[in-house]
Amino acid sequence: MLRLSAGPVRRIVVLLTTLVLVSIITFGLLEIAEGEPVDTLLPEGATDEERAAVAAAYGLDGPVVARYFEWLGGALTGDLGRSLASRVPVWDELMARLPVTLELAALSTICALLVAVPIAVWAGYRPGGIVDRVSGVLVSVTMAIPNFLLGLLLVFIFGVTLQAFPVSGWLPLADGFAEHFSRLVLPVATLAASQSVLFVRILRGDIAATIGEDFILAARARGIRTPAILVRHALRPSAFALLTVLGLSLGQLIGGTVIVEQLFGLPGMGQTLIAAINGRDIFVVQGAVLLVAVGYVLINTLVDLTYPLLDPRVRS
Repeated sequence: MLRLSAGPVRRIVVLLTTLVLVSIITFGLLEIAEGEPVDTLLPEGATDEERAAVAAAYGLDGPVVARYFEWLGGALTGDLGRSLASRVPVWDELMARLPVTLELAALSTICALLVAVPIAVWAGYRPGGIVDRVSGVLVSVTMAIPNFLLGLLLVFIFGVTLQAFPVSGWLPLADGFAEHFSRLVLPVATLAASQSVLFVRILRGDIAATIGEDFILAARARGIRTPAILVRHALRPSAFALLTVLGLSLGQLIGGTVIVEQLFGLPGMGQTLIAAINGRDIFVVQGAVLLVAVGYVLINTLVDLTYPLLDPRVRS
C-alpha cells in the first residue's frame, strides 16, 4: 500500500489551506468595494426593479456564503464570470493577456540570472577584488533607482536618443521574430536590472561563505580547477537563498509588471487590471487577483519542493 510521508502531506495541506484563504480574500474584494457593481451597468436613476434584475443576472443577489461557494465552484472550472464592461468571459479576457505578462516575467528572470550568477560567483570567490567592488557599486546604485524611473532612463537613452529600440507597442511573435523581441528589450531590461542586483547581493554572500568550507578546500587539494570548483562544488550548496528569492521574485513579477506594461504600452495583465480598476469592473479585478495569487503560491511551493534536489540532506 502506497503511503505518503509526513513532509509531502504537510506541504499539500499547507498548499490547500493557503489557496482557500486566497480565494476567500479575493472574493472579499466584491464585498469591500465602494459602491455596487451593478451601478456600472445601469444609468443614473435606475429603479429598484432594474437593479434587482441586473443583480440576479450576475449572481449578486444571494447570501454572501452561498455566493462565495458558487463563485469558487465556477473558478475551479475556469468560470470567473463576465466582465461588467465588455460582457466577455473574464477567463477568456485574462488568458488573452496572460501570455504577454508571463513572457515578460520569464525573459527578465532568465536575463537577470544570466547576468547575476557569473558576477556573484566571481565576486564571492574574490572578495574585495575588482569585480566585487564594481558590482557592489552597481548594485547600490541600481537598487536606489525605482523601476519606473529606470524604464524612463532606458527609453530616453536607447529609444529616443539612440533610437536603437522601439519605446512602446507590441507585435506578436507570429508577425516577426526580430520585431517581436526588439519591443521586449527595454521592458525586459527594466525588470531584469532590479532582479539581477538582488540576485548578486544574495548569492555573492553565500558563495563567499561556502568557499571557506572544508569540502571546497578538499577539492582544491585534489587539484580540481577553479571553474569546476565554483560551478560544481560551490554554486549548488550556495543556491538555497537564491532559489528562495527567485521564487518570490518570479511570483511578484507576474503581478508586478503593471507599471512596466503601462510605461511601454504592452497588452498584458497590467493594462487589463488598471482598466478594470478604473472602470470598477470587479469581476475582472477578482479574476486577475486570484490568478496572480494562485500563481504566486504554486511557484513558491514548487521552489520548496526543489530544495532536496540541491541538497539531499533536506529530505530528512
